[in-house]
Amino acid sequence: MVYILLGEGFEESEALVPADLLRRAGAEVALVGLDGGEVTGGHGITVKADVTLDQVDAEQMQMLVLPGGMGGVEAIQMNLFAMALVQQAYDKGCWLCAICAAPTILAHMGLLDRRKAVCYPGLEDGMGSAVVKKGERVVADGRIITGEAAGSAFAFGLKLVEALKGPDAAGRVRKSVHYHG
Repeated sequence: MVYILLGEGFEESEALVPADLLRRAGAEVALVGLDGGEVTGGHGITVKADVTLDQVDAEQMQMLVLPGGMGGVEAIQMNLFAMALVQQAYDKGCWLCAICAAPTILAHMGLLDRRKAVCYPGLEDGMGSAVVKKGERVVADGRIITGEAAGSAFAFGLKLVEALKGPDAAGRVRKSVHYHG
């Protein structure tokens, strides 16, 4: 199961594009509302979550995705259960994926120490000892995948498909959506 955490103010494209691409590849994906069944993103789009945070089955978790958006990132950081889930994903060896401002969550937790990563341009100071690869759209290091920003949502989502379902599945999804990036 892939869980995508949605806190109020999340960046809509960074959550929904990867969710869509992963579902096209046959992955089970659940949008997780941190504070309820409906979550409003940073641009006023309200999304109905599939489950709430207390309904997440960590035993079934294969991948945890943290979208950016400053409000969404702050909501995750302020939620002890969400932060515990991030740590649990890391400890279990699940895929841990973050895009835009969300990689700073992983950095603050020490999970990016000496790892290659990318984040929203201008937030590099919040990346701790991570080896920030400026100008890269998506960076994978071990079982951690980071993405640069909303403009990288398709590349990020396809990398998640590749990690979970393999390069052939990612190629099929890329072709089916006519992505040429």
